[in-house]
Amino acid sequence: MSVALDHREEAFTLRQQQVLSAALELLVEGSDALTMTAVARRASCSKETLYKWFGDRDGLLTATVQWQAAKVRVPHVDRHRLDAQTLRSSVEAFARDLLGTLVGEMSVTLNRLAVADAGMQKRGLGRIVLENGRLEMGRRLKPVLDAGRHARLLDFADSETAFQVFFGLVVRDTQIRLLLGDEMHLGAAEIDRDAIAATQQFFALYGREEKSR
Repeated sequence: MSVALDHREEAFTLRQQQVLSAALELLVEGSDALTMTAVARRASCSKETLYKWFGDRDGLLTATVQWQAAKVRVPHVDRHRLDAQTLRSSVEAFARDLLGTLVGEMSVTLNRLAVADAGMQKRGLGRIVLENGRLEMGRRLKPVLDAGRHARLLDFADSETAFQVFFGLVVRDTQIRLLLGDEMHLGAAEIDRDAIAATQQFFALYGREEKSR
């Protein structure tokens, strides 16, 4: 059975995506390089357009992080007609998108800058990445996990705790190693392998079918 996915990248027009790409390039050069003037110059657009689309600098930063987070698509499931295969496929697809996004160069750069900003108590980028990254991922998947529990396919007491376990199984130590400069490379085959393994481990812990065996 196919899994419907929400393509949130489409929330931004092609021109807006070009502007956000320019903002990411500037972030790579250093968070202080990201000013509305610099983005307007790099993207060949007016500052007035930037303010109209994104508001202030924090709004632009938020949109930039959201654009990256949009690569993790949201599975759509019908909680009243959910079967085990659809649920497993949905969770696995989310795991694949999540890991593939987190190991990407731009995500690694954003997270490094967010950690640095938080350490310097600037808080702007750190707060934005936390809210629109890790916390947003939880908000996207927890309704799917709750649907699985409603359909008596999953057994857990708290969806946030279940998501934390899922996140740990998918990400493991990969993200911290990349943040610390490990030159590990995960291609599509490795990402697919790890997503499948994480999904199997998650269902071994919380799947009613596995528990009953």
